[in-house]
Amino acid sequence: MEKRNYAEITPDIVRLTNVLESNGLIDRELYDRYQVNRGLRDLNGKGILTGLTEISEVNGLDKDGKPIHGELFYRGYNIRDLVDGFLQEGRYGFEEITYLLLFGSLPDQEQLKSFEQLLGSYRSLPNSFVRDLIMKAPSTNIMNSMARSVLSLYAYDNNPDDIRLPNALRQCIQLIAMFPQLALYSYQAYDYYRTDSTSFFIHDPIPELSTAENILHMLRLDSKYTPTEAAVLDMALVLHAEHGGGNNSTFTTHVVTSTGTDTYSAIAASLGSLKGPKHGGANIKVVHMFDEIKQNVRDWSDEDEITAYVHKILNKEAFDRTGLIYGIGHAIYSRSDPRAVIFRQFVEKLAKEKGLDQEYKLYTTVEKAAPMLISAQRKMYKGVSANVDFYSGFVYQMLGIPEELFTPIFAIARISGWSAHRIEELMNGNRIIRPSYKAVQSQRKYVRMEDR
Repeated sequence: MEKRNYAEITPDIVRLTNVLESNGLIDRELYDRYQVNRGLRDLNGKGILTGLTEISEVNGLDKDGKPIHGELFYRGYNIRDLVDGFLQEGRYGFEEITYLLLFGSLPDQEQLKSFEQLLGSYRSLPNSFVRDLIMKAPSTNIMNSMARSVLSLYAYDNNPDDIRLPNALRQCIQLIAMFPQLALYSYQAYDYYRTDSTSFFIHDPIPELSTAENILHMLRLDSKYTPTEAAVLDMALVLHAEHGGGNNSTFTTHVVTSTGTDTYSAIAASLGSLKGPKHGGANIKVVHMFDEIKQNVRDWSDEDEITAYVHKILNKEAFDRTGLIYGIGHAIYSRSDPRAVIFRQFVEKLAKEKGLDQEYKLYTTVEKAAPMLISAQRKMYKGVSANVDFYSGFVYQMLGIPEELFTPIFAIARISGWSAHRIEELMNGNRIIRPSYKAVQSQRKYVRMEDR
């Protein structure tokens, strides 16, 4: 039998697509008539309240609806204060943030040490998992490979469907520990087959290392990294770990968890959400946008020339011609994104270490010019500023992290937030989450086949 090309768009599919397009489009005027809050946001861009959480808080407006500098709180603690604490004490923060998000309080020294040891003990995959599940069917998209691996781990769990708190917590902590291996090994398998390489290397994680250190250790052939590199990557994980219950992937965690399903299914669904370019892939678009800017701006120190080219992007005359300046603007933040403000100082330090001061200056110039151009051209209910995605792709490039791993790195961080929200939903949710949709198809009378 001839092998079928499952990716082929056949004439039958084209014909059926035409039928679909003629019958499937809903009149946009109906959304206004029925006052549909598309994206669960009102006409002013404010999110519709669908739940309560104690895990994090995201603020971009004051109580009167006026724009303020963005605020982010993890379990009531201002992210700026948490970061300052890590810096003053000279330690990595992601593991402590994970403990805080899961358990609701900051650990003391003994609690943190015990938790780090627990994570270290779980930093291993089942026997033959890499060979049988990752190597034999590498995916061109690492997020899909991770989701498949998470679902496959269900089969290795002797008690996968028990959603009582001890078991769900155990599963979540194991996944938090395993996510770096799932991402890195999936990429290495993909790269091995893509490049027709004759060699393949896998570094086992080192239990005593932090998550950020292990990522660099497993990614690099020589396993070497500088303290600055590890510190910057750790900060990226800290700032991406959680962002309120309303972001798409975390809301997915709540929705799927509310059905009573297992942890592996819930987290795989969250990965599918984060994979979407409107959610987790924005930093890749930023990097591509800057690649074009660097090719077309002759003098990276000339603010006028840079501003003129950014204006062309805004006017749909350059880059992907969507009129979007990627990495600028956020659904909630207006005057500033606290994550971007915090991250910028780490980006500057790494850029100096890498000898990329000029490129860093290019980023800061675009960061300053874009909001002014957007404000002058578009009517807005709030201001715009750089978001955390504006710098994260640049950081990953400086760290030698391949583009295919940009969104998986996001997932390695956000699994901590997803896990906290899954536990919160299991503890407090007692109903399946089911929003309402208005049916706008008029009722029709059945017509017999011979009369159609």
